[in-house]
Amino acid sequence: MLFSILIAHYNNYNYFLDCYKSIMSQTYQNFEVVLVDDHSTDGSYEKIRELTKDDSRFRLFQNDENKGVGFTKKRCAELAKGEICGFVDPDDALANNALEISMKNHTENNVVTYSQFHLCDDALKPLRLFQHSRQVKNGNKNFFNIFLEANHFLTFKRSAYENTSGIDQNLTSAVDQDLYLKLYETGNFIFIKEPLYYYRLHEKGVSQESTKKEKLNHNWHQVILNSAKRRNIDTLYGKKIAEIENLPLFLKTKQNNMWTKIMRKFL
Repeated sequence: MLFSILIAHYNNYNYFLDCYKSIMSQTYQNFEVVLVDDHSTDGSYEKIRELTKDDSRFRLFQNDENKGVGFTKKRCAELAKGEICGFVDPDDALANNALEISMKNHTENNVVTYSQFHLCDDALKPLRLFQHSRQVKNGNKNFFNIFLEANHFLTFKRSAYENTSGIDQNLTSAVDQDLYLKLYETGNFIFIKEPLYYYRLHEKGVSQESTKKEKLNHNWHQVILNSAKRRNIDTLYGKKIAEIENLPLFLKTKQNNMWTKIMRKFL
């Protein structure tokens, strides 16, 4: 079964070298890499082409102009040929058994697998495990992944993706969360209690730059709002959704009380 590794790239060659090494060391070798470059300006796309030119498993594409992460990730997904797909950011890396373990956990009863992951320093040295990774309750209408419980390394069946409206190409952040919530509505998620992903913490990370956090929160609010509309939810915790100005903050506050913390451990 073919696995499609999806990479949305922009001006990231030096960090990408670690990503590339981790891909090449996979114990599961029946994969393709679909890399879409969002019109890099530093020559990194040309360097990646040279690096991968002798490996037909690497399929490289470039946007005619800078389109943003939503457009680029959507194009990755639409170009994929594998039955199972998973996004890997070009500044991160995979454990060498990430594809193998993920493939083994895909059955006819699920649409997604996801795992624990390492939070790493700039040199990709693990600092700690992300603390919120856990098995989520499937089929919960009020699940919005507010604590990012379902996260890296997340893999999905392409057939499930095709049953959604796809990635929102207009989003400039919260793209993954939008995709995860759409996939959640199509079937079961399976949690792998093993770290399969190395997430690099650095100043230039899209979700880490302070200048982009306000935009991220705005997009995350819209993602949750859209999910609620798809699920025909008008109120949350007794309050009309239309009256809630900051859905991420509202849900974090409501779902972080002691009773909810206890319940999360048993779901």
